[in-house]
Amino acid sequence: MHTNIFTFIAIALFIAACDSHPDRSLLAQQAKQYSPQDPHLKQIYQSSCKNCHTLKDTGAPLTGDTSTWHDLLNQYGKDLLLQNIINGKGGMPPFGLCMECQEQDFVALIDFMAQPMGVAE
Repeated sequence: MHTNIFTFIAIALFIAACDSHPDRSLLAQQAKQYSPQDPHLKQIYQSSCKNCHTLKDTGAPLTGDTSTWHDLLNQYGKDLLLQNIINGKGGMPPFGLCMECQEQDFVALIDFMAQPMGVAE
């Protein structure tokens, strides 16, 4: 009987440890301190992207949440993510409210937000 309980607990702990998605509260806290080094991208990020991609309750993938971004890029590809930015999707307004942005800006911002925090772009 005790062996079954211990086995169940060990399996549950193993499964919990395998969750590759980090704590969204901690990520959101860290993401608020992080922005691109490039001045042009930093301005866009600060005025458009940061409003949603640093708040855990918006549903937007958090900046630096490499696991979520990896999943999105694998599932949809960068081209479809780019189209979602341009056309809007879910809570994402068209162009992320950056009407003056170019496609290469959005691609660079996807790359920035998908990388681990602290990695130079």
